[in-house]
This record gives sequence, C-alpha cells and structure tokens, in this order.
Amino acid sequence: MPLQLVIHAPDEASLARARSNARNLLAAAPDARCEIVVNAEAVAVVIERRDPATDGLVRLCDNTLRNKDMKAPADLKTVPAAVLHLAERQAAGWLYIRA
Repeated sequence: MPLQLVIHAPDEASLARARSNARNLLAAAPDARCEIVVNAEAVAVVIERRDPATDGLVRLCDNTLRNKDMKAPADLKTVPAAVLHLAERQAAGWLYIRA
C-alpha cells in the first residue's frame, strides 16, 4: 500500500512548508497519496497565490470559506470542515503532519 499523508496548513507560513513538503514527498515517492488540508488564514493565500504543482492536492475548508465570505475557484477541491476531514483521514490510516 502506498504512503498516505495529509498535511495541515492553517496559516501562510505553514502553507509554504506544506507545498514544499508535498512536492518533496511526491518527488521521492511518486506513488504516495498526499493532501494539503487548508483552513483559517491560509485559505485566502491559496486563492490569491496559486501553485500549479500542488493545487491539485489542496482541500479548502468550506467553514473557513463561508466564515470569510469567500468562494473557492472551481478547480480547487473543498471539504465541509478541515477538522472533520483531518480526523477522517487519520481514522482511515493516513499519516498526519502539521506543516
């Protein structure tokens, strides 16, 4: 079974680390599964500063989008709640890193 990693990024600095971590992971282990779960202030950063190399890995928190009156671009995936998605992934055996 390939490695499954979920990286949590709630702020601008952690988002930069998460993007770097994801790129490095997939370069070293191309068969790995990786998601970057983004909430809080990092949501606006993802929308404003796109990264083609990692945008497909991003999961934006719908709660944050709603609370900040923002809309996700159509090409970015969302999850109902970052905390719920992180817990579900861990319950399913995914490894967790807070960037």
